[in-house]
Amino acid sequence: MTTGSTTGLATFNAAPTEEARDMLLACADVPRWAEAVVAGRPYSNVDATLTAARTLANPWTEAEVDTALARHPRIGERAHGTDTDAEHSRREQSGLDTHDADVARRLADGNRDYEERFGHVFLIRAAGRSTEDILAALEQRLTNDAQTERRIAAEQLREIALLRLEGMLQ
Repeated sequence: MTTGSTTGLATFNAAPTEEARDMLLACADVPRWAEAVVAGRPYSNVDATLTAARTLANPWTEAEVDTALARHPRIGERAHGTDTDAEHSRREQSGLDTHDADVARRLADGNRDYEERFGHVFLIRAAGRSTEDILAALEQRLTNDAQTERRIAAEQLREIALLRLEGMLQ
């Protein structure tokens, strides 16, 4: 159960429709999902909001997943800028150590191989994971078939969106 302040939830519930939609698009660039979550307002608590968002995010269409994947930076490449997307990415990847030359090379090689194999960026919920965990997942996922990897990438995208939303609502 989620605990904490409801200041973020109050702000989200009271925000004008377009502003609330933009808040959700910063979590995942899936307009249909953002609009459906916004349409369910007001939410009584953070858990109710997350439950609705989780339900509405399953499933996302392949086109929605493609659009959302296109906005994510490569793992190991810190997003630049001051927008919400860049802030999310920097925070989520803050535990990733890319100062080690071997790690940086393995990430760059893995990202390139993954994109060549699957046609989109490698996506993983990086928050709370070590560099070695992320590298191991990247290397393991390169052995997946395209259909399996597509499913995993969509699941990771939903996890990231919900984690971002939870942080926003606190």
